[in-house]
This record gives sequence, C-alpha cells and structure tokens, in this order.
Amino acid sequence: MRTDPPTVAAKTAPHPARGAEQSPASGPDRAPGEGPAKAVFLLAGVALLLLVAGASVGIGAQTVAPADIWRSFTDYTGADHQLIIRDIRVPRTVLGIGAGAALAVAGALMQTLTRNPLAEPGILGVTAGAGFAITLGTVFGIARSQPAQLALALLGALLAALAVHFVGRTSPLRLVLAGIALSSVLAGVSLGLRLVFPDVFDHFRFWAVGSLAGREQLPIALPMLTIAAALIAAMALTKALNALSLGEDVAHALGIHVVRSRIAVLAVITVLAGAATAVAGPIVFLGLMVPHIARRLAGASVPWLMAYSLVLGPVLLLVSDIGARVVLTTGEVPVAVITAFLGAPVLIWTVRRHGAMAP
Repeated sequence: MRTDPPTVAAKTAPHPARGAEQSPASGPDRAPGEGPAKAVFLLAGVALLLLVAGASVGIGAQTVAPADIWRSFTDYTGADHQLIIRDIRVPRTVLGIGAGAALAVAGALMQTLTRNPLAEPGILGVTAGAGFAITLGTVFGIARSQPAQLALALLGALLAALAVHFVGRTSPLRLVLAGIALSSVLAGVSLGLRLVFPDVFDHFRFWAVGSLAGREQLPIALPMLTIAAALIAAMALTKALNALSLGEDVAHALGIHVVRSRIAVLAVITVLAGAATAVAGPIVFLGLMVPHIARRLAGASVPWLMAYSLVLGPVLLLVSDIGARVVLTTGEVPVAVITAFLGAPVLIWTVRRHGAMAP
C-alpha cells in the first residue's frame, strides 16, 4: 500500500511534518506532561465506551430501563424484555464493539502505512472485496458456515488490497480512485448476483448493506477471537509503524525491517477488515473518521493513535447503530447508512484540508 512520491506524500502525510524532527523514542507521547494527559483522555474514552454500550443494550424499539437490564442478569425470570437483552441486545453490542474496533484500527493502520489521510478499508476497496467474496461464495454454495464466510472475506479483502495497491501505488490520488472504482464495480456485481439469486441472498439483505441487525443470533466466538488476535498484532506493530511514519531511511536507521513490517501491517489490515465485514457487512467511512478524531488527541504518536482508535471506533459504531434503530418509527435502517451520512462530510473536509485529490 506504499504511495509516496516525495512531494505528494509530504503533502498528504497525516503527521510526518510534526514527526520529522522527532524520533519514535522522543515522540510527543514521551513529552513531559503529555503522556499522563493522553492516558486521562484514553480512560475518558473507555468510560464513554462503557456508557454507550449500556445505551446500546437499553435503547431500541423497546426501551429497557437500567434497573431492568441489571435484573436481566441477576434475577432472570424469562420475561420478554430480559430475552431481548440477553439474546439480542448484548450479542449485538459485542458485535458492534468488535467490528468498530477492527474497522477503526484498520483505517489507522492504512493511513499510517500509506501516509494518505484518505485511506480506509471502505474507500480503498478492501471491504468491498470481502463482501464480494462472501456473495460469490454464497452463489456457489461454499459460504454456508461461518468459518467459510470468514475465510472468503479474508481472501477477498487480501485480493482487493493487492489489486488496488498494484494499480494505485504510484500516487495517493490514483490509489483512492482505484479503490473507489473497484468498490463500485464489486458492489454492482454483487447487487446483480443478488437480483439473479434472490432466494439465496434473502437472509443477507441487511448484511449486504452493512448492518448489525440479524447477526446477533449467529456464533460470534470465532470472528471476535480473530479480531482480538489481529488487534493485538496491530498494537505490536506500532513501534515499526512509528518509525515508518518518519520515512524509510529513518526506519532503516532505527533497525526496522521495512519490507517485512509492511507485509505484516497489510496482513493485519486484511484480517481486521475481512473479519469485520464477515460479521457486519460492508461498513464504510468508519475507518476514515475515527483515525482523524483520534489523531487530534494522539498527535504524532502511532501507539496512542492506535489506542484511541481502538476505543473510539466502537463508540462511533454503537452510536450509529443506536441511531439506526430509532431514526425511523417504522423500523431500522442499516447502520452503514448512518456511518455514510456522517462520513461523507468528513471525507470532503479531509480532501479540502489535505488537498490530497489535487493532481
């Protein structure tokens, strides 16, 4: 995913200007007084996540009071609202936390690796590739089980990432255009397949547009464990990414194996985006918005950027999912519609701020 002609990369890099004079060992997270402040902000983010998760469990077509939520676990009687809490709302909230963290961290990894502020799995076609692979696998009857869907999603995400990288590696503009073009083509083909095979894709109709609804009854252990493992790997790569964000020469001087690190980051991005798509469908813009918000708190520090993205991604996805439940009185809308509504202005703001779309 390397796209760094010197002039354009410097223009679009999210933080090298501030990091050019700072080695990873002396980045802003090490500056006196800043580390504790960032830790406080991170703890505040965790508290916000817990609050939003509680709201996600209680708010919906039938709103449940906090006391009744508590009794659903401490004094279970089998009442309707307790069944809703235990069998639907809690699994759905867990899905939202996992998918939100995966997409946000994948977006932060992409933006750091490519030094392109517009990079995110949805825009660069990775999410569309995972969704198309599951759709195609359903046509041929090989996506019936969850492990098969997960494997197809990972394969599709990897192939899409490699295709976009091959076409657009020479410039950020070409990279974004290649991703948008591939996403459009794959989305169109997937829609055509669903129209040709309506019965086969009936149960995927919400998933196909990106939604947490209807996915809470499926086993979530495998995808959540996959996402957790990839998130741990992402955190382990922050030192290498911190060095890479300063340029290849600096990374070499700091003892980082550039090629090996890039391959490892690309593999983690593929797993995160593929697993999130397998459980929630193609959700775009989340990986674009969250890193930009997180970077305002993290500065030039990649480890802090990943930590904030890990917390704020689930917050944004759960808030969007709550909005998707209540925005219409007649039923729910897919959560991807809400994230797209929120993400489009962020995309425009990012383009105007960084000028990345200028040739």
